Amino acid sequence: MTEEEATQQALMERARKLFSGRVDFLLSAPALKFLPDPVVPEVAFAGRSNVGKSSLLNAITGRKSLARTSVTPGRTQELNFFEVGGISGELPDFRLVDMPGYGYAKAPPKVVEQWKKLVREFLRGRVVLKRTLVLIDSRHGVKPPDLEMMEMLDGAAVGYRLVLTKADKVKASELAEVHAKVIAEARKHSAAYPEVMITSSETGLGIAEIRAAVLGDAEV
Repeated sequence: MTEEEATQQALMERARKLFSGRVDFLLSAPALKFLPDPVVPEVAFAGRSNVGKSSLLNAITGRKSLARTSVTPGRTQELNFFEVGGISGELPDFRLVDMPGYGYAKAPPKVVEQWKKLVREFLRGRVVLKRTLVLIDSRHGVKPPDLEMMEMLDGAAVGYRLVLTKADKVKASELAEVHAKVIAEARKHSAAYPEVMITSSETGLGIAEIRAAVLGDAEV
């Protein structure tokens, strides 16, 4: 095992232990004035409506219903904060932020604009935001709403990772093709990591790696 591999294994084990401990819902913020005080690092999760964001958050934290999943796309219309680590009543190690789903065509234009404003202002002004994970559906690849989100992150100079979800829903050959295309797209964006992670909340593929990445990002 190389030194780099040993370091990654140690990080994955620390992340496993951390996420098996305290993970609590803190609050929902429909507007910036409701945000919690920026006193600990934060890692945000973004993605199109129905990309599997809630399922991934539940898989990462080992909870069945920490983040509510819904058959109705576009349900999450606010920023939801979860505290990870630490002792209840004291500051956590960091927070996870579940951002509003985007790209839902049936959402009223006024609601869409409200989401965009909330997300844009959050990204530009949140000094403790260490990283954003942008989730991409393996069945569809990068779509125009994803590009819009990526450009928003580029503009806000917020580093982000692209993460493929629902990898179990496509054939291996199709997954490899989508993965290559998403990597190529990532290289066009100034704030994107060149590496694209592959996950499945159903099979557990990539979950340990995502946990480690979140912990590493929070500690940067």
